[in-house]
Amino acid sequence: MNHLHDALFAPHQGSDRPFLTTPDGAALSYGAFVDLAARYAQAMADAGLKPGDRLALQLDKSAEMLAVIAAAIRAGVVFLPLNTAYTAAEVDYFIRDAGARMLLADPAYAGRLAPVAKAAGVQLETLAPGGAGSFQAAATGLPPVARAPGDLAAFLYTSGTTGRSKGAMLSHDNLLSNARTLVDLWRFGPEDVLLHALPIFHTHGLFVATNVVLLAGASMIFLPKFDAREVMRLLPQATTMMGVPTFYTRLLAEPGLTPEAARHMRLFVSGSAPLLAETHRDWHVRTGHRILERYGMTETNMNCSNPYEGERRPGTVGQALPGVEVRVCDGTGAELPRGEVGVLEVRGPNVFQGYWNMPEKTAEELRPDGFFITGDLAVMGADGYVTIVGRAKDLVISGGYNIYPSEVEAEIDALPWVLESAVIGLPHPDMGEAVMAVIVPRPGVAPDPEGLAATLSERLARFKLPRAVEVVAELPRNTMGKVQKAALRATHKGRFG
Repeated sequence: MNHLHDALFAPHQGSDRPFLTTPDGAALSYGAFVDLAARYAQAMADAGLKPGDRLALQLDKSAEMLAVIAAAIRAGVVFLPLNTAYTAAEVDYFIRDAGARMLLADPAYAGRLAPVAKAAGVQLETLAPGGAGSFQAAATGLPPVARAPGDLAAFLYTSGTTGRSKGAMLSHDNLLSNARTLVDLWRFGPEDVLLHALPIFHTHGLFVATNVVLLAGASMIFLPKFDAREVMRLLPQATTMMGVPTFYTRLLAEPGLTPEAARHMRLFVSGSAPLLAETHRDWHVRTGHRILERYGMTETNMNCSNPYEGERRPGTVGQALPGVEVRVCDGTGAELPRGEVGVLEVRGPNVFQGYWNMPEKTAEELRPDGFFITGDLAVMGADGYVTIVGRAKDLVISGGYNIYPSEVEAEIDALPWVLESAVIGLPHPDMGEAVMAVIVPRPGVAPDPEGLAATLSERLARFKLPRAVEVVAELPRNTMGKVQKAALRATHKGRFG
């Protein structure tokens, strides 16, 4: 048996049901997709790739990229989907660290990647939408290669904000167990149509969105990237959408977003970055739908979710998924009482196998009892609802006081002239660290940075108040919409001398 293939792909062999459609109306059936994956798997074998070998992918989003990933699962090859924004130097690190045998790239990237691949001794092939490129599907398909639940399926590299990027090793069962839980929890079925505008080099668009669709036998509208007007045009054809908070804030700026426009939808899911409570409330007012926010990580896929039926509480990521345990701990790993802030730890079949070639780092972050130290600061209510306060590395310690940026951001974001904000800690000669607020103002509203501290003084203790304020046009974000606070700290590190 091939654990992941048998669950996600084998049931659809020969099916003429639609798997995905593109915005121009082109369609790919389940049967055609599985057949294409089988022929790509044979092409991998013909190229010398064996079970356990690593295949790196830097490809633009396409049905062919999905088929190659399915082919890797079928062939027992471990795949590494890489962000299309990575530079040649970054790709060089990933393929060397993973010991990749092949790098499959979009033809547009081949020129800059060829020297990297040659220097690393890695075979470079190209793939483009429509099947163009040097890597071609074989005439016949490869039978599924036997893979056990614990065998590795993928490496996903973390962002590396605290050092070298780490290859999180994810097994067949890590991926399948999480997909099964989400299909059941979020009530996915064959009648669903997912509006898919996420990248597929990331756990959200690949392991959450796509695997849930495959396991449920649903279909999806496959957009190359997010475009608010295109999403609005296609919304009536869908029943569900998964997105990052930026998707929802941009859609709220569309005048056509009404209850009628969202009438066919049954579920909107948000993740990959914190969703403002204000966005949650505004979305409900405009559409009649409450966004379901959930929480996951590269190393664990999904851990928590607000309920499908029940209270979707703004500002929280809900409760632990069935079969997943979460706890809030102090620095020693001792569990804290409910209501106290600490580091969130998780345990379950979704938790990864460790970091590739980094046993020391694995031992630091995976406890002997199986709990993974997420590095996220959180508080858990008496009813089990989890609120993420911030990253442990983002905690500001000023004059010996702990300051949680999300608390300050919530107060700033509530001001009428503020669209969004990011609060960071910067070196301070007297206080150790001091708070700085970087703010994006609302269009057409006069900003008031000079009056910020006085306005907030009635809501926050003095030691939490920003000592510096910067008004900017936009905040730096990664491709999944997360604010890059490390970049902000680097830009403003000398602000306090």
